[in-house]
Amino acid sequence: MGRYVARRLLQMIPVFIGTTLLIFLMVYALPGDPVRGLFGDKATSPTVIRALRHEYGLDKPVLVQYWDFMKGIVLHFDFGNQIASGRPVTDILGEAFPVTLRLAGLAFVIEAVLGIVLGVIAGLRAGKAADTVILFFTLLLISVPVFVLGYILQTVFAINLGWLEPSVTDDTNFSQLLLPAIVLASASLAYVARLSRTSVAENLRADYMRTAIAKGLPRRRVVGVHLLRNSLIPVVTFLGTDLGALMGGAIVTEGIFNIHGVGGTIADAITRREGTTLVGLVTILVLVYLVCSLIVDLLYAVLDPRIRYA
Repeated sequence: MGRYVARRLLQMIPVFIGTTLLIFLMVYALPGDPVRGLFGDKATSPTVIRALRHEYGLDKPVLVQYWDFMKGIVLHFDFGNQIASGRPVTDILGEAFPVTLRLAGLAFVIEAVLGIVLGVIAGLRAGKAADTVILFFTLLLISVPVFVLGYILQTVFAINLGWLEPSVTDDTNFSQLLLPAIVLASASLAYVARLSRTSVAENLRADYMRTAIAKGLPRRRVVGVHLLRNSLIPVVTFLGTDLGALMGGAIVTEGIFNIHGVGGTIADAITRREGTTLVGLVTILVLVYLVCSLIVDLLYAVLDPRIRYA
């Protein structure tokens, strides 16, 4: 296991370099000049423009800028400074990521628990009324856009019924984050439920399930141990990669509920063409994806004892 983890960590290095380089090139290929954007329509001396571009290293070739960026991250965990405010990007990351991490973490729990429960119920009752209702419900969640679902739930449960807060004023209060977390988790919850349902229904017909039932084992043990452990392997694969997607895909949800996290920071960075901030945010998301992918691979051996890593 130790050798496998070490090998996977080494494999992450070229993947990390390749993805960050691609992101860096895409960001710096965006039209417009962030330095000129600081002054808007005001006339500015070309000398001042050149001085600011030199200060932030924007007058260097793109590959040289990328090398300086990676060197700052590896040696000093320094993502540079934001052009508009001059603040270190690490400070902006430190403010935005904990907010979105709480939101994405709560959404992850909702999608994992409800998705697996609904999927198991539908799989055990495949073809029956409960299965049909759950399939229709998940299809509805997949079909409705996030911004539409967000405004509907906000209007019904916050404004009309007053059960929840319509917007988030305290991002450390999980009760205020509950409604946006439900909206953020909605589509992923539907996919988890459908994936769990398909896996459970398929494994119910497997030989090892007939053997466990023939041995006279209690139904709780048959379902909870034999069925779930094998059925959850594809679900864990989806959940492991979805945490990064939840953090990166929170732009719309954070905008609806006035949450100042990664989503809003990314949108603002794109608008201002703040390449340093944008690349820094996306770089952290890449690291989240890579770590989650490694954890998923290690969980395979826990769920299925037949899997061994050399």
